[in-house]
Amino acid sequence: MDLSEIIRNRRSVMPVQYNTKPIAKEQINMLLEVANWAPTHKKTEPWRFKVLHGESQGKLGAFLAEKYKETDPKFSAFKYNKLQENPKKAGAIIAICMQRDPNESIPEWEEVAAVAMAVQNMWLTATDMGIGSYWSSPGLIKYMDEFFDLELGETCLGFFYLGNFDGPIEERIPGPISEKTVWI
Repeated sequence: MDLSEIIRNRRSVMPVQYNTKPIAKEQINMLLEVANWAPTHKKTEPWRFKVLHGESQGKLGAFLAEKYKETDPKFSAFKYNKLQENPKKAGAIIAICMQRDPNESIPEWEEVAAVAMAVQNMWLTATDMGIGSYWSSPGLIKYMDEFFDLELGETCLGFFYLGNFDGPIEERIPGPISEKTVWI
């Protein structure tokens, strides 16, 4: 596929769609390497990643489910089970974190944008590799400092789920760009 086709074929592939074929460590390393080439203002390179592979995925699921039970007054057994099981369905999970420039030399939104571009690099590469992926940003990420050893100024922005999958993915046809563009 050329780059334009990869961009058009990128989809969110959810954990429920993953099969049991594992994601190789070499594939994960390739995704991390391309993430590292994202643009970054003043070379702050704010992206930080924590790879969950194997047993640690179940531990993440247990943490998320229990934290949900502890903090949400509108408890749902369905959501509890989903939070507990989805991490185990993935071939791997990459926690997406951001290390804020301690000098705050650039606006925080630029650091977040740089991390998002790093994730987009991973997402497009995963698409090209035939790996399903999905960026999840549950409200529970605000508690991730209780699960991970985060550095001072580091925050978790979500999870990048990875998994092999069978079958076609639903086609996406965006609305016309002409409705989103003003020529001046």
